[in-house]
Amino acid sequence: MLPETAPFPADQIVALNRIISGSSAEQRTWLSGFLAGYQAANTPQPATVAPPARRVPLTILFGTESGNAEMLADVARKAAGKLGFAARLLDMADATPAQIAGIQNLLVIASTWGEGDPPQRAADFFAALMADDAPRLENVRYAVLALGDRAYAKFCETGRLFDERFAALGARRVAERVECDLDYEAPAGAWIDGTLGVLQAEVGEPEAGAVIHVDFARPTTGVSGWNRTRPFEAEITERIRLSGSRSTSDTWHVELSLEGSGIEYEPGDSLGFIPRNDPALVDAVLDATGLAANASLRTRLIEQYDITTLTRSPRVEGWQVIDLLESDRRRMSEEELLSLLRPLAPRYYSIASSRKAVPDEAHLLIASVRYEAHGRARHGVASVDVAERRKSGDRIPVFLKPNTHFRLPADPDRPIIMIGPGTGVAPFRAFMQERDAIGARGRNWLVFGHRNYTHDFLYQLEWQDLLKRGVLTRLDVAFSRDQPEKRYVQHALLDARRELFAWVQEGAAIYVCGDANAMAKDVHATLQQVLGADALDVLRREGRYLRDVY
Repeated sequence: MLPETAPFPADQIVALNRIISGSSAEQRTWLSGFLAGYQAANTPQPATVAPPARRVPLTILFGTESGNAEMLADVARKAAGKLGFAARLLDMADATPAQIAGIQNLLVIASTWGEGDPPQRAADFFAALMADDAPRLENVRYAVLALGDRAYAKFCETGRLFDERFAALGARRVAERVECDLDYEAPAGAWIDGTLGVLQAEVGEPEAGAVIHVDFARPTTGVSGWNRTRPFEAEITERIRLSGSRSTSDTWHVELSLEGSGIEYEPGDSLGFIPRNDPALVDAVLDATGLAANASLRTRLIEQYDITTLTRSPRVEGWQVIDLLESDRRRMSEEELLSLLRPLAPRYYSIASSRKAVPDEAHLLIASVRYEAHGRARHGVASVDVAERRKSGDRIPVFLKPNTHFRLPADPDRPIIMIGPGTGVAPFRAFMQERDAIGARGRNWLVFGHRNYTHDFLYQLEWQDLLKRGVLTRLDVAFSRDQPEKRYVQHALLDARRELFAWVQEGAAIYVCGDANAMAKDVHATLQQVLGADALDVLRREGRYLRDVY
Protein backbone atom coordinates (compact mmCIF):
# COMPACT_ATOMS: atom_id res chain seq x y z
CA MET A 1 0.00 0.00 0.00
CA LEU A 2 1.15 3.58 0.58
CA PRO A 3 4.80 3.78 1.63
CA GLU A 4 5.88 5.63 4.76
CA THR A 5 7.47 8.28 2.52
CA ALA A 6 4.08 9.29 1.04
CA PRO A 7 3.33 13.01 1.59
CA PHE A 8 0.70 12.36 4.29
CA PRO A 9 0.77 12.28 8.09
CA ALA A 10 1.05 8.76 9.62
CA ASP A 11 -2.60 8.61 10.69
CA GLN A 12 -3.76 9.53 7.15
CA ILE A 13 -1.49 6.87 5.63
CA VAL A 14 -3.09 4.25 7.94
CA ALA A 15 -6.61 5.42 6.99
CA LEU A 16 -5.85 5.44 3.26
CA ASN A 17 -4.31 2.00 3.39
CA ARG A 18 -7.45 0.73 5.15
CA ILE A 19 -9.71 2.23 2.45
CA ILE A 20 -7.59 1.08 -0.49
CA SER A 21 -7.10 -2.44 0.84
CA GLY A 22 -10.83 -2.88 1.26
CA SER A 23 -11.80 -1.43 -2.17
CA SER A 24 -12.63 -3.29 -5.35
CA ALA A 25 -10.91 -2.78 -8.72
CA GLU A 26 -13.94 -0.83 -9.97
CA GLN A 27 -13.83 1.45 -6.94
CA ARG A 28 -10.10 2.12 -7.37
CA THR A 29 -10.60 2.96 -11.06
CA TRP A 30 -13.42 5.38 -10.23
CA LEU A 31 -11.32 6.97 -7.47
CA SER A 32 -8.32 7.53 -9.77
CA GLY A 33 -10.53 9.24 -12.35
CA PHE A 34 -12.17 11.37 -9.71
CA LEU A 35 -8.79 12.51 -8.34
CA ALA A 36 -7.51 13.34 -11.81
CA GLY A 37 -10.57 15.48 -12.53
CA TYR A 38 -10.36 17.13 -9.14
CA GLN A 39 -6.73 18.00 -9.76
CA ALA A 40 -7.48 19.52 -13.17
CA ALA A 41 -10.40 21.57 -11.86
CA ASN A 42 -8.33 23.08 -9.07
CA THR A 43 -5.12 23.84 -10.97
CA PRO A 44 -4.81 27.44 -12.35
CA GLN A 45 -4.99 27.32 -16.15
CA PRO A 46 -3.18 29.71 -18.50
CA ALA A 47 -5.47 32.50 -19.65
CA THR A 48 -7.03 32.06 -23.03
CA VAL A 49 -4.93 34.07 -25.49
CA ALA A 50 -7.04 36.34 -27.63
CA PRO A 51 -6.34 36.20 -31.33
CA PRO A 52 -3.94 38.99 -32.29
CA ALA A 53 -5.54 42.21 -33.44
CA ARG A 54 -5.32 42.97 -37.13
CA ARG A 55 -2.48 45.47 -37.52
CA VAL A 56 -3.15 47.54 -40.62
CA PRO A 57 0.14 48.40 -42.39
CA LEU A 58 0.89 52.14 -42.69
CA THR A 59 4.00 53.76 -44.15
CA ILE A 60 4.99 57.31 -43.20
CA LEU A 61 7.27 58.70 -45.89
CA PHE A 62 9.23 61.84 -45.03
CA GLY A 63 11.57 64.24 -46.78
CA THR A 64 13.51 66.46 -44.41
CA GLU A 65 16.27 69.07 -44.49
CA SER A 66 16.39 70.44 -40.95
CA GLY A 67 14.66 67.57 -39.13
CA ASN A 68 11.13 68.95 -38.69
CA ALA A 69 9.52 66.57 -41.19
CA GLU A 70 11.31 63.61 -39.63
CA MET A 71 10.19 64.64 -36.15
CA LEU A 72 6.57 64.96 -37.27
CA ALA A 73 6.79 61.60 -39.03
CA ASP A 74 7.79 60.02 -35.73
CA VAL A 75 4.88 61.77 -33.98
CA ALA A 76 2.55 60.31 -36.62
CA ARG A 77 4.08 56.84 -36.18
CA LYS A 78 3.43 56.86 -32.45
CA ALA A 79 -0.12 58.15 -32.90
CA ALA A 80 -0.81 55.50 -35.56
CA GLY A 81 0.53 52.74 -33.33
CA LYS A 82 -1.89 53.68 -30.58
CA LEU A 83 -4.77 53.34 -33.05
CA GLY A 84 -3.76 49.84 -34.06
CA PHE A 85 -1.76 50.53 -37.22
CA ALA A 86 1.50 48.71 -37.92
CA ALA A 87 3.27 51.96 -38.74
CA ARG A 88 6.80 52.33 -40.07
CA LEU A 89 8.94 55.31 -41.09
CA LEU A 90 10.59 55.60 -44.48
CA ASP A 91 13.13 58.29 -45.33
CA MET A 92 12.90 59.49 -48.94
CA ALA A 93 16.68 59.13 -49.00
CA ASP A 94 16.14 55.37 -48.73
CA ALA A 95 13.00 55.07 -50.90
CA THR A 96 12.13 54.53 -54.56
CA PRO A 97 8.80 55.03 -56.35
CA ALA A 98 8.74 51.28 -57.04
CA GLN A 99 8.60 50.64 -53.30
CA ILE A 100 5.73 53.08 -52.93
CA ALA A 101 3.73 51.28 -55.60
CA GLY A 102 3.38 48.31 -53.27
CA ILE A 103 2.07 50.31 -50.31
CA GLN A 104 -1.64 50.59 -49.59
CA ASN A 105 -1.69 53.26 -46.87
CA LEU A 106 0.77 56.14 -47.09
CA LEU A 107 1.29 59.42 -45.24
CA VAL A 108 3.73 61.85 -46.87
CA ILE A 109 5.40 64.59 -44.83
CA ALA A 110 7.71 66.81 -46.87
CA SER A 111 9.46 70.11 -46.34
CA THR A 112 10.40 72.66 -48.99
CA TRP A 113 13.94 73.96 -49.13
CA GLY A 114 14.88 77.42 -50.36
CA GLU A 115 13.01 78.59 -53.44
CA GLY A 116 10.78 75.58 -53.92
CA ASP A 117 13.39 72.79 -53.94
CA PRO A 118 13.00 69.39 -52.30
CA PRO A 119 15.30 68.60 -49.38
CA GLN A 120 18.72 67.35 -50.47
CA ARG A 121 18.06 63.90 -49.00
CA ALA A 122 14.81 63.67 -50.96
CA ALA A 123 16.17 64.94 -54.29
CA ASP A 124 16.63 61.52 -55.92
CA PHE A 125 13.21 60.25 -54.89
CA PHE A 126 11.60 63.49 -56.06
CA ALA A 127 13.30 63.28 -59.47
CA ALA A 128 12.35 59.61 -59.92
CA LEU A 129 8.73 60.25 -58.98
CA MET A 130 8.48 63.12 -61.46
CA ALA A 131 10.10 61.10 -64.27
CA ASP A 132 8.05 59.82 -67.19
CA ASP A 133 8.77 56.19 -66.26
CA ALA A 134 7.51 56.49 -62.68
CA PRO A 135 5.28 53.51 -61.75
CA ARG A 136 1.52 53.76 -61.48
CA LEU A 137 0.15 54.00 -57.93
CA GLU A 138 -3.49 52.90 -58.30
CA ASN A 139 -3.50 50.82 -55.11
CA VAL A 140 -2.12 53.57 -52.87
CA ARG A 141 -4.22 55.58 -50.43
CA TYR A 142 -2.31 58.70 -49.43
CA ALA A 143 -2.32 62.15 -47.84
CA VAL A 144 0.31 64.90 -47.80
CA LEU A 145 1.48 67.24 -45.05
CA ALA A 146 3.62 70.08 -46.46
CA LEU A 147 6.07 72.19 -44.46
CA GLY A 148 7.42 75.53 -45.61
CA ASP A 149 8.05 79.18 -44.91
CA ARG A 150 5.66 81.88 -46.14
CA ALA A 151 8.57 84.27 -46.50
CA TYR A 152 9.37 82.41 -49.73
CA ALA A 153 7.29 82.81 -52.87
CA LYS A 154 7.04 79.05 -53.49
CA PHE A 155 5.55 78.25 -50.12
CA CYS A 156 5.28 74.47 -49.52
CA GLU A 157 6.09 73.85 -53.19
CA THR A 158 7.59 70.39 -52.64
CA GLY A 159 4.57 69.10 -50.75
CA ARG A 160 2.22 70.53 -53.37
CA LEU A 161 4.13 68.84 -56.20
CA PHE A 162 4.18 65.52 -54.35
CA ASP A 163 0.43 65.73 -53.76
CA GLU A 164 -0.32 66.46 -57.42
CA ARG A 165 2.08 63.81 -58.71
CA PHE A 166 0.69 61.04 -56.50
CA ALA A 167 -2.80 61.83 -57.79
CA ALA A 168 -1.59 61.93 -61.40
CA LEU A 169 -0.06 58.47 -60.99
CA GLY A 170 -3.40 57.06 -59.87
CA ALA A 171 -3.09 57.14 -56.08
CA ARG A 172 -6.23 58.06 -54.12
CA ARG A 173 -6.09 61.08 -51.83
CA VAL A 174 -7.90 60.34 -48.55
CA ALA A 175 -7.38 63.75 -46.93
CA GLU A 176 -6.70 67.23 -48.22
CA ARG A 177 -3.16 68.56 -48.11
CA VAL A 178 -2.34 70.86 -45.22
CA GLU A 179 0.40 73.49 -45.68
CA CYS A 180 2.24 74.58 -42.55
CA ASP A 181 4.30 77.70 -41.91
CA LEU A 182 7.08 77.89 -39.30
CA ASP A 183 4.52 77.54 -36.49
CA TYR A 184 3.64 74.06 -37.69
CA GLU A 185 2.95 72.15 -34.47
CA ALA A 186 -0.81 72.76 -34.08
CA PRO A 187 -1.88 72.38 -37.74
CA ALA A 188 0.41 69.38 -38.19
CA GLY A 189 -1.00 67.71 -35.09
CA ALA A 190 -4.56 68.29 -36.27
CA TRP A 191 -3.70 66.88 -39.71
CA ILE A 192 -2.13 63.77 -38.19
CA ASP A 193 -5.15 63.07 -35.97
CA GLY A 194 -7.68 63.80 -38.70
CA THR A 195 -5.96 61.81 -41.43
CA LEU A 196 -5.41 58.78 -39.20
CA GLY A 197 -9.09 58.94 -38.30
CA VAL A 198 -10.07 58.89 -41.98
CA LEU A 199 -7.77 55.94 -42.68
CA GLN A 200 -9.08 54.08 -39.66
CA ALA A 201 -12.64 54.53 -40.89
CA GLU A 202 -11.69 53.25 -44.34
CA VAL A 203 -9.73 50.15 -43.30
CA GLY A 204 -11.97 49.32 -40.32
CA GLU A 205 -11.29 48.97 -36.63
CA PRO A 206 -8.77 46.36 -35.45
CA GLU A 207 -10.27 42.92 -34.86
CA ALA A 208 -11.16 41.65 -31.39
CA GLY A 209 -8.25 41.62 -29.00
CA ALA A 210 -6.57 44.43 -27.19
CA VAL A 211 -3.99 46.45 -29.08
CA ILE A 212 -1.13 47.36 -26.79
CA HIS A 213 1.18 49.96 -28.30
CA VAL A 214 4.81 49.53 -27.31
CA ASP A 215 7.23 52.15 -28.58
CA PHE A 216 10.52 50.40 -29.27
CA ALA A 217 12.11 53.48 -30.84
CA ARG A 218 15.23 54.73 -29.08
CA PRO A 219 14.42 58.06 -27.44
CA THR A 220 16.09 61.06 -29.03
CA THR A 221 19.21 61.85 -27.04
CA GLY A 222 19.16 65.06 -25.11
CA VAL A 223 15.63 66.31 -25.74
CA SER A 224 14.91 66.23 -21.98
CA GLY A 225 11.44 67.70 -22.42
CA TRP A 226 12.62 71.18 -23.47
CA ASN A 227 11.15 72.48 -26.73
CA ARG A 228 10.17 75.71 -28.47
CA THR A 229 7.04 76.08 -26.33
CA ARG A 230 8.86 75.11 -23.13
CA PRO A 231 12.51 76.21 -23.50
CA PHE A 232 15.28 76.01 -20.94
CA GLU A 233 16.48 79.33 -19.54
CA ALA A 234 20.24 79.13 -20.12
CA GLU A 235 22.59 81.63 -18.52
CA ILE A 236 25.04 83.49 -20.73
CA THR A 237 28.36 82.95 -18.98
CA GLU A 238 30.62 84.52 -21.61
CA ARG A 239 30.37 86.76 -24.67
CA ILE A 240 33.51 87.38 -26.74
CA ARG A 241 33.67 89.39 -29.97
CA LEU A 242 35.85 87.30 -32.28
CA SER A 243 36.01 89.64 -35.25
CA GLY A 244 38.55 92.43 -35.02
CA SER A 245 37.64 96.05 -34.34
CA ARG A 246 38.32 96.93 -38.00
CA SER A 247 36.36 93.98 -39.37
CA THR A 248 33.37 94.58 -41.63
CA SER A 249 31.60 91.72 -39.84
CA ASP A 250 30.50 91.40 -36.22
CA THR A 251 30.89 87.85 -34.91
CA TRP A 252 30.43 86.68 -31.33
CA HIS A 253 31.43 83.60 -29.38
CA VAL A 254 28.70 82.95 -26.79
CA GLU A 255 28.95 80.45 -23.94
CA LEU A 256 25.81 79.16 -22.26
CA SER A 257 25.41 77.16 -19.07
CA LEU A 258 23.17 74.10 -19.50
CA GLU A 259 23.63 72.98 -15.91
CA GLY A 260 20.51 71.26 -14.64
CA SER A 261 18.89 71.09 -18.08
CA GLY A 262 19.63 67.46 -18.90
CA ILE A 263 20.32 68.53 -22.49
CA GLU A 264 22.75 66.02 -24.00
CA TYR A 265 23.75 67.28 -27.42
CA GLU A 266 26.09 65.67 -29.93
CA PRO A 267 28.54 67.39 -32.30
CA GLY A 268 26.52 68.48 -35.32
CA ASP A 269 23.37 69.35 -33.34
CA SER A 270 21.87 72.83 -33.17
CA LEU A 271 20.47 74.90 -30.36
CA GLY A 272 17.23 76.76 -30.89
CA PHE A 273 17.16 80.28 -29.44
CA ILE A 274 13.94 82.25 -28.98
CA PRO A 275 14.89 85.92 -29.47
CA ARG A 276 13.21 89.19 -28.65
CA ASN A 277 12.43 91.88 -31.18
CA ASP A 278 14.17 95.24 -31.21
CA PRO A 279 12.03 97.51 -28.98
CA ALA A 280 12.77 100.46 -31.30
CA LEU A 281 11.30 98.58 -34.27
CA VAL A 282 8.28 97.57 -32.18
CA ASP A 283 7.70 101.23 -31.34
CA ALA A 284 7.90 102.15 -35.04
CA VAL A 285 5.27 99.52 -35.86
CA LEU A 286 2.96 100.75 -33.12
CA ASP A 287 3.43 104.38 -34.18
CA ALA A 288 2.61 103.56 -37.82
CA THR A 289 -0.65 101.88 -36.79
CA GLY A 290 -1.77 104.38 -34.14
CA LEU A 291 -1.33 101.86 -31.34
CA ALA A 292 1.57 103.46 -29.48
CA ALA A 293 -0.43 103.71 -26.26
CA ASN A 294 -1.08 99.97 -26.07
CA ALA A 295 1.55 98.81 -23.54
CA SER A 296 0.39 95.17 -23.36
CA LEU A 297 0.51 94.89 -27.15
CA ARG A 298 4.04 96.31 -27.11
CA THR A 299 5.17 93.51 -24.79
CA ARG A 300 3.54 90.88 -26.99
CA LEU A 301 5.18 92.27 -30.11
CA ILE A 302 8.60 92.21 -28.46
CA GLU A 303 8.28 88.62 -27.25
CA GLN A 304 5.77 86.75 -29.41
CA TYR A 305 5.37 88.01 -33.00
CA ASP A 306 7.51 88.25 -36.10
CA ILE A 307 7.43 91.94 -36.93
CA THR A 308 9.93 91.78 -39.80
CA THR A 309 8.87 89.08 -42.26
CA LEU A 310 6.23 90.18 -44.74
CA THR A 311 4.18 87.14 -45.72
CA ARG A 312 1.23 88.73 -47.48
CA SER A 313 0.73 90.86 -50.59
CA PRO A 314 1.70 93.37 -51.69
CA ARG A 315 5.24 91.99 -51.85
CA VAL A 316 7.98 94.38 -52.77
CA GLU A 317 11.53 93.03 -52.98
CA GLY A 318 13.30 93.72 -49.69
CA TRP A 319 10.21 95.03 -47.89
CA GLN A 320 9.45 94.19 -44.31
CA VAL A 321 6.31 94.70 -42.23
CA ILE A 322 7.28 98.24 -41.27
CA ASP A 323 7.63 99.24 -44.94
CA LEU A 324 4.11 98.07 -45.69
CA LEU A 325 2.68 99.86 -42.66
CA GLU A 326 4.47 103.14 -43.35
CA SER A 327 3.49 103.08 -47.03
CA ASP A 328 -0.14 103.35 -45.99
CA ARG A 329 -0.17 104.88 -42.54
CA ARG A 330 -3.57 104.40 -40.97
CA ARG A 331 -4.98 103.49 -37.63
CA MET A 332 -5.48 99.77 -37.09
CA SER A 333 -7.09 97.72 -34.39
CA GLU A 334 -4.94 95.33 -32.39
CA GLU A 335 -6.63 92.38 -34.09
CA GLU A 336 -6.03 93.81 -37.57
CA LEU A 337 -2.32 94.30 -36.89
CA LEU A 338 -1.85 90.85 -35.42
CA SER A 339 -3.58 89.30 -38.44
CA LEU A 340 -0.65 90.53 -40.55
CA LEU A 341 1.92 88.82 -38.34
CA ARG A 342 2.98 85.30 -37.60
CA PRO A 343 4.46 83.91 -34.36
CA LEU A 344 8.09 84.75 -33.68
CA ALA A 345 10.06 81.70 -34.74
CA PRO A 346 13.19 80.39 -33.01
CA ARG A 347 16.56 80.82 -34.69
CA TYR A 348 18.88 77.83 -34.84
CA TYR A 349 22.64 77.88 -34.37
CA SER A 350 25.07 74.99 -34.81
CA ILE A 351 26.64 74.14 -31.47
CA ALA A 352 30.35 74.99 -31.53
CA SER A 353 31.45 72.75 -28.66
CA SER A 354 31.60 69.14 -27.48
CA ARG A 355 30.25 68.06 -24.10
CA LYS A 356 33.39 65.95 -23.70
CA ALA A 357 35.38 69.18 -23.65
CA VAL A 358 32.93 71.48 -21.82
CA PRO A 359 30.38 69.50 -19.76
CA ASP A 360 27.16 71.38 -18.98
CA GLU A 361 27.97 74.08 -21.53
CA ALA A 362 27.09 74.87 -25.12
CA HIS A 363 29.00 77.37 -27.24
CA LEU A 364 27.49 79.29 -30.13
CA LEU A 365 29.04 81.30 -32.95
CA ILE A 366 26.77 84.16 -33.99
CA ALA A 367 27.36 86.78 -36.68
CA SER A 368 25.12 89.80 -36.32
CA VAL A 369 23.20 90.65 -39.48
CA ARG A 370 23.07 94.33 -40.46
CA TYR A 371 22.28 95.89 -43.83
CA GLU A 372 20.26 98.65 -45.46
CA ALA A 373 17.25 98.35 -47.74
CA HIS A 374 14.78 100.94 -48.98
CA GLY A 375 16.56 103.62 -46.98
CA ARG A 376 16.19 101.85 -43.65
CA ALA A 377 18.76 100.03 -41.49
CA ARG A 378 17.85 96.35 -41.05
CA HIS A 379 18.92 94.14 -38.16
CA GLY A 380 18.90 90.37 -37.72
CA VAL A 381 16.32 89.61 -35.04
CA ALA A 382 18.28 87.04 -33.04
CA SER A 383 21.85 87.91 -33.98
CA VAL A 384 21.60 91.58 -32.98
CA ASP A 385 19.58 90.64 -29.91
CA VAL A 386 22.65 88.69 -28.75
CA ALA A 387 25.25 91.17 -30.03
CA GLU A 388 23.67 94.34 -28.66
CA ARG A 389 20.99 93.71 -26.06
CA ARG A 390 22.19 90.65 -24.15
CA LYS A 391 25.03 90.54 -21.65
CA SER A 392 26.77 87.99 -19.45
CA GLY A 393 24.49 86.86 -16.64
CA ASP A 394 21.35 87.19 -18.74
CA ARG A 395 19.27 84.11 -19.42
CA ILE A 396 17.98 83.17 -22.85
CA PRO A 397 15.39 80.51 -23.73
CA VAL A 398 16.93 77.60 -25.65
CA PHE A 399 16.14 74.03 -26.64
CA LEU A 400 17.97 71.28 -28.50
CA LYS A 401 17.42 70.47 -32.15
CA PRO A 402 19.21 67.20 -32.94
CA ASN A 403 20.71 66.79 -36.41
CA THR A 404 21.16 63.05 -36.86
CA HIS A 405 22.17 63.54 -40.50
CA PHE A 406 25.25 65.64 -39.68
CA ARG A 407 27.27 63.44 -37.38
CA LEU A 408 30.92 62.46 -37.14
CA PRO A 409 31.70 59.06 -38.69
CA ALA A 410 31.02 56.11 -36.42
CA ASP A 411 34.55 54.96 -37.22
CA PRO A 412 36.99 57.32 -35.41
CA ASP A 413 39.72 56.26 -37.84
CA ARG A 414 37.89 57.61 -40.89
CA PRO A 415 39.40 60.85 -42.26
CA ILE A 416 37.14 63.87 -42.59
CA ILE A 417 37.19 67.02 -44.73
CA MET A 418 35.36 69.99 -43.22
CA ILE A 419 34.38 72.97 -45.38
CA GLY A 420 33.02 75.84 -43.29
CA PRO A 421 33.43 79.51 -44.17
CA GLY A 422 32.35 82.16 -41.67
CA THR A 423 30.10 80.90 -38.91
CA GLY A 424 29.79 77.67 -40.86
CA VAL A 425 32.93 76.62 -39.00
CA ALA A 426 30.95 76.28 -35.74
CA PRO A 427 30.12 72.54 -35.89
CA PHE A 428 33.69 71.75 -36.95
CA ARG A 429 35.01 73.26 -33.73
CA ALA A 430 32.71 70.76 -31.99
CA PHE A 431 33.98 67.96 -34.25
CA MET A 432 37.58 68.71 -33.36
CA GLN A 433 36.91 68.99 -29.64
CA GLU A 434 35.16 65.61 -29.79
CA ARG A 435 37.86 63.86 -31.79
CA ASP A 436 40.56 65.35 -29.60
CA ALA A 437 38.80 64.18 -26.44
CA ILE A 438 38.28 60.58 -27.60
CA GLY A 439 41.73 60.26 -29.20
CA ALA A 440 40.35 59.55 -32.66
CA ARG A 441 43.09 58.61 -35.12
CA GLY A 442 41.30 59.71 -38.29
CA ARG A 443 42.93 62.59 -40.18
CA ASN A 444 41.14 65.95 -40.13
CA TRP A 445 41.25 68.63 -42.83
CA LEU A 446 39.59 72.04 -42.37
CA VAL A 447 38.89 74.48 -45.21
CA PHE A 448 37.94 77.86 -43.73
CA GLY A 449 37.12 81.15 -45.42
CA HIS A 450 36.16 84.69 -44.47
CA ARG A 451 36.84 88.28 -45.53
CA ASN A 452 40.20 89.29 -44.02
CA TYR A 453 42.96 87.22 -42.42
CA THR A 454 43.80 89.92 -39.88
CA HIS A 455 40.27 90.63 -38.67
CA ASP A 456 38.16 87.54 -39.40
CA PHE A 457 40.20 84.40 -38.70
CA LEU A 458 37.67 82.90 -36.27
CA TYR A 459 39.21 80.66 -33.57
CA GLN A 460 42.64 81.15 -35.18
CA LEU A 461 44.67 80.24 -32.06
CA GLU A 462 42.62 77.10 -31.49
CA TRP A 463 43.17 75.84 -35.03
CA GLN A 464 46.88 76.54 -34.79
CA ASP A 465 47.10 74.65 -31.48
CA LEU A 466 45.26 71.68 -33.00
CA LEU A 467 47.66 71.74 -35.94
CA LYS A 468 50.66 71.83 -33.63
CA ARG A 469 49.37 68.85 -31.65
CA GLY A 470 48.49 66.87 -34.77
CA VAL A 471 44.76 66.73 -34.08
CA LEU A 472 44.12 68.88 -37.14
CA THR A 473 46.05 67.40 -40.04
CA ARG A 474 45.62 70.17 -42.55
CA LEU A 475 44.22 73.72 -42.64
CA ASP A 476 43.48 75.59 -45.87
CA VAL A 477 42.16 79.15 -45.75
CA ALA A 478 40.60 81.56 -48.23
CA PHE A 479 40.19 85.23 -47.32
CA SER A 480 38.14 86.91 -50.01
CA ARG A 481 39.25 90.51 -49.55
CA ASP A 482 42.98 90.17 -48.97
CA GLN A 483 43.77 90.35 -52.70
CA PRO A 484 42.32 92.11 -55.76
CA GLU A 485 40.45 89.02 -56.94
CA LYS A 486 37.97 87.39 -54.56
CA ARG A 487 39.13 84.04 -53.19
CA TYR A 488 36.64 81.66 -51.62
CA VAL A 489 36.71 78.15 -50.14
CA GLN A 490 35.87 76.57 -53.51
CA HIS A 491 39.08 78.08 -54.91
CA ALA A 492 41.09 76.54 -52.08
CA LEU A 493 39.46 73.18 -52.83
CA LEU A 494 40.32 73.47 -56.51
CA ASP A 495 43.93 74.31 -55.70
CA ALA A 496 44.14 71.19 -53.53
CA ARG A 497 42.23 68.95 -55.93
CA ARG A 498 44.88 66.21 -56.05
CA GLU A 499 44.96 65.89 -52.27
CA LEU A 500 41.17 66.17 -52.10
CA PHE A 501 40.78 63.30 -54.55
CA ALA A 502 43.32 61.20 -52.65
CA TRP A 503 41.62 61.74 -49.28
CA VAL A 504 38.27 60.69 -50.73
CA GLN A 505 39.82 57.60 -52.29
CA GLU A 506 41.12 56.72 -48.83
CA GLY A 507 37.59 56.85 -47.39
CA ALA A 508 37.25 60.45 -46.23
CA ALA A 509 33.83 61.91 -45.44
CA ILE A 510 33.10 65.46 -46.66
CA TYR A 511 31.15 67.96 -44.54
CA VAL A 512 29.86 71.35 -45.70
CA CYS A 513 28.28 73.93 -43.40
CA GLY A 514 27.18 77.50 -44.08
CA ASP A 515 25.36 79.63 -46.62
CA ALA A 516 23.06 77.67 -48.94
CA ASN A 517 22.44 80.37 -51.55
CA ALA A 518 25.96 80.80 -52.92
CA MET A 519 28.69 78.99 -51.00
CA ALA A 520 27.08 75.54 -50.85
CA LYS A 521 26.22 75.62 -54.55
CA ASP A 522 29.71 76.75 -55.55
CA VAL A 523 31.36 74.14 -53.34
CA HIS A 524 29.08 71.45 -54.72
CA ALA A 525 29.98 72.40 -58.29
CA THR A 526 33.70 72.33 -57.41
CA LEU A 527 33.41 68.91 -55.78
CA GLN A 528 31.65 67.64 -58.89
CA GLN A 529 34.45 69.06 -61.01
CA VAL A 530 37.17 67.41 -58.91
CA LEU A 531 35.52 64.09 -58.04
CA GLY A 532 32.92 63.69 -60.79
CA ALA A 533 29.17 64.15 -60.45
CA ASP A 534 28.45 60.43 -60.24
CA ALA A 535 31.18 59.83 -57.66
CA LEU A 536 29.90 62.69 -55.51
CA ASP A 537 26.39 61.26 -55.70
CA VAL A 538 27.74 57.89 -54.55
CA LEU A 539 29.39 59.61 -51.59
CA ARG A 540 26.08 61.21 -50.69
CA ARG A 541 24.30 57.88 -50.83
CA GLU A 542 26.98 56.31 -48.66
CA GLY A 543 26.62 59.06 -46.05
CA ARG A 544 30.07 60.45 -46.82
CA TYR A 545 28.89 63.80 -48.25
CA LEU A 546 26.91 65.66 -45.60
CA ARG A 547 25.68 69.24 -45.63
CA ASP A 548 24.17 71.53 -43.02
CA VAL A 549 23.34 74.62 -45.05
CA TYR A 550 20.94 77.49 -44.41
